[in-house]
Amino acid sequence: MKKSLSLAGALALASALPAAAELVTVPSQKPVAETMDALQAAVEGAGATVFARVDHAGGAEKAGMKLAGSQLLIFGNPKLGTPAIQADMRAGLYLPLKVLAYEDADGHVWLTYQDPAEMLSGLDIPADAAFIAKMQGALGKLTAKAAE
Repeated sequence: MKKSLSLAGALALASALPAAAELVTVPSQKPVAETMDALQAAVEGAGATVFARVDHAGGAEKAGMKLAGSQLLIFGNPKLGTPAIQADMRAGLYLPLKVLAYEDADGHVWLTYQDPAEMLSGLDIPADAAFIAKMQGALGKLTAKAAE
């Protein structure tokens, strides 16, 4: 009995975790900080709001730990995000949008974000909602511009 409950818990947890297939990854030729500076400039230039920039590596350093370059940008545009939240308030768990810039073990820098279609797929939001395509287009353009 105890074993089956543990297995059920593990299966429930595994199904709640995002799959790697839901992530979109774009290579960058610049260091993490430079890539994130370019992404932030692109986001602000597009009229979106930057809510936070999290320096994971800087935080690790302050804790006396080492971490390869890693920064997260949290941003949004109410014209895109509000319709998603109006369709299903739970979309507020996933919005605003987030993009991670990080350096892998081989020294390559990447921009990674969750595909909005996948991110919002378990909610009461139509798969063909116009705002999903607009979010996908914006993320694609912004990350491509930052990675140039």
